[in-house]
Amino acid sequence: MSPSLSSRPGAFVLLIASLAGLAIALYAYFTPLTGVTGTLGALVTIVTCLALAVMALLLCKVRGRGASIVLRILILMGLAGTSFAGMLLHQWWISAAMVVGLIGLIVDMVRATHHARLTHT
Repeated sequence: MSPSLSSRPGAFVLLIASLAGLAIALYAYFTPLTGVTGTLGALVTIVTCLALAVMALLLCKVRGRGASIVLRILILMGLAGTSFAGMLLHQWWISAAMVVGLIGLIVDMVRATHHARLTHT
């Protein structure tokens, strides 16, 4: 039985933060006078927020330790890059959402380590 989002609070926080970043990026891309309306940077931020949301869902389904480590590294790189893009676009709320996503990733890693220790003792 695979773990669900409800049993993985860190992945759930990461998913919510990614979707919040996506909503903010969509608003910035489509709303006139945001300064980044229709720009490539805002479009790339939309795509990376979508990718982060998909990776958050995959984090719940991954069973192998190696696959979860690779996925977490990719998520960390995505969070850092999207946060930097949010700063460059002067969309500070995107960066704030990525910091919340980082907190979710850290919670997921700590809980996975704690769970692994409990099953090995």
